[in-house]
Amino acid sequence: MKLKKGDKVLVVSGKDKGKTGKITKSLPRFEKIVIEGINVKKKHQRSRKEGKKGQIIQIAMPLNVSIAKFLCVKCDKAVRLGYKISENGKKVRICKKCGSEV
Repeated sequence: MKLKKGDKVLVVSGKDKGKTGKITKSLPRFEKIVIEGINVKKKHQRSRKEGKKGQIIQIAMPLNVSIAKFLCVKCDKAVRLGYKISENGKKVRICKKCGSEV
C-alpha cells in the first residue's frame, strides 16, 4: 500500500467524488484508509451515566485505497505513486507524472 498517514489525497469515485482531504489513519491489513471529513457517518451514542442524554456523533469511516489518488505537491495533480531506490540506498516514493520524490 503506497498511501500513508498524513498524505493529501483526492477521492476519485463514490458519493464523495472530487473531495480532497488528509489521511488520518491507515489500515494496510484491510487495504483501507480513513480521510478526515470524507465518508462521514452518524452514530447514535447511548448515555454513559444515568441522568445524562445520549448524543449523535459523526465518525469518518474507512474507504478502500483504490478510491483515492495521491495529490502531488509539485505538479498539483492527482497522480499514481511509484518506488525508486535513492543514491543512499533507501526506497523512496516518487510521483509517476513529474518524477519528484514525495
